[in-house]
Amino acid sequence: MEKPLKGLLITLEGGEGSGKSTIMARLKADLESNGHDCLVTREPGGSTLGSEIRSLLLTARSAHPIHPMAELMLFLADRAQHIQEVIRPALEEGKVVICDRYNDSTIAYQGFGRGLDIPTVQEICERVSGRVKPFVTLYLDVDPKTGLERAKQAAKEDSAAGEMDRIESEELAFHRQLRKGFHWLIEQNPDRMILIDANRPLEDVYEETKTLFFDRIKGYV
Repeated sequence: MEKPLKGLLITLEGGEGSGKSTIMARLKADLESNGHDCLVTREPGGSTLGSEIRSLLLTARSAHPIHPMAELMLFLADRAQHIQEVIRPALEEGKVVICDRYNDSTIAYQGFGRGLDIPTVQEICERVSGRVKPFVTLYLDVDPKTGLERAKQAAKEDSAAGEMDRIESEELAFHRQLRKGFHWLIEQNPDRMILIDANRPLEDVYEETKTLFFDRIKGYV
């Protein structure tokens, strides 16, 4: 029998260069300063196996393209392992888990971006995640052109500043489709997803995020 999930899963979503990593780190610090036990993690790459999958997904080059369905399955394999190895145990312990990307990214990137059948992608995501669903999702909305410029300038774990990974290197039209997908998801899930304008200075973005986030989780943690 599965243990009850006493904690809360919070997800951050957004296009490339939206500032998710910085916002996530600051939310964790604020949660911990208020006495909450908090875990931050990411997809892909939040588990031991996921680290290997992340390398495949982000560094594969055009000489050996990944088929969209294969790409989808790699992301979902990462998620399945991530949930069992990291997310579910933390939620069973009552922690607040903040995850950089989850099902919404898969629907936006592989559904809207790659052109896979969206209801099918949604169904498979639901099967993989099961009961492990986000309590609230913070979507950092940034113009794709602005976001890609930020991503190009940023120092990153997976690549040097100025070097774009496989996903970031897609055409601007692809990233615009992603944004369209996220906006569609917000329309479908207004009670869960919160849109935050991330085109502004990061400090302004975080202050709004913090206010909306803590208001939403009030009484739950």
